[in-house]
Amino acid sequence: MRAMDLPAPDYTALQRIGWPWAGPPEDPAWQALFERHPEGRPARVSEQHRTGYVLADAPDTGFRVESPPEWQRRPVFTADGVPLHERAAVGDWVLHDGRRILAMLPRRTAIKRAAAGEHYQQQVIAANVDTAFVVCGLDADFNPRRIERYLLLVGGGGVQPVVVLTKADLNGEAPGLALEALEDLRALGVPVLALNAKDPQAAAALSPWLAPGCTAVLVGSSGAGKSTLTNSLLGRERMKTGEVRASDSRGRHTTTHRALVPLPSGACLVDTPGMRELKPTGEEELADGGFGDIEELATQCRFNDCAHHSEPGCAVRAAVEDGCLDPGRVANYLKLREEVAGAAERLAQRLAQKADTRGPGRGRRPAPRPRR
Repeated sequence: MRAMDLPAPDYTALQRIGWPWAGPPEDPAWQALFERHPEGRPARVSEQHRTGYVLADAPDTGFRVESPPEWQRRPVFTADGVPLHERAAVGDWVLHDGRRILAMLPRRTAIKRAAAGEHYQQQVIAANVDTAFVVCGLDADFNPRRIERYLLLVGGGGVQPVVVLTKADLNGEAPGLALEALEDLRALGVPVLALNAKDPQAAAALSPWLAPGCTAVLVGSSGAGKSTLTNSLLGRERMKTGEVRASDSRGRHTTTHRALVPLPSGACLVDTPGMRELKPTGEEELADGGFGDIEELATQCRFNDCAHHSEPGCAVRAAVEDGCLDPGRVANYLKLREEVAGAAERLAQRLAQKADTRGPGRGRRPAPRPRR
């Protein structure tokens, strides 16, 4: 299909997959890209593959397009390269000409993690989402420390987290014990729900975050019940599901790629494969990971650079000794603080290298300071 053959955008249909306006974009940055590419038509990325993308411009539609040539090159962190996190991901809005993506429209939010490998890179899990359902099974999959790590990445992307504990029907005592273990998060305002993902009526408890025009993403380990929950919200068996191993409750990767799924409620849901590596990018704030209370206590320590180990006058250690803070949660806070600081240092180095490739007089920007 040639660009001149493309019909005018159907904004009513686009709204049903999350388009934020009743007509053309009202954001100046989006308007500028529309003017720069008058032949382009808006669509949302519903699937991302190695060789290209699947776009949607209405519910239950999809068509393949190629990525821009610069996205097809090796993702190097140089002045002329296009890093992975600057390429379109599931949930992004783009302009296309029927064959190829012409431009990516600015993101509102993005959940990212540091990509595995020797060189520093960021990987976008989902873009332009309002809510992240952090899914964890009430079996051997239940791990409060991993939930906190998910919350750190989700909060760092500007997305509201909701913890969803699945398999609540398997053990009568498990939901109550899990809610008790996550009481600190609940006290900080993080919603925590326990439900049976196979029951559509139980899944309806998520409806406050799935209003028309909203987008949510499911994140969690393999076998946690993300695809099962998607099927319950859809009211039909669309996503492939599988059984977990009895020995450790680990599941196989029944979801092999991220996919944007329109729901009957008018919301969109992004289902994702299970993730075993959840490395911070260095841009996160620890308060966003459900550690706001510990961060507040840290301001009361005698020393500004208190490491919260054995320093005198440490308010955090005192709270642990008084039984006001879970020692396991504090240990995870210290571990994540070190990881975020290390990632921030690597990010600063990469940005400095990128600035150096521009040469003198090309407007270098200062690298961010590593966060503590």
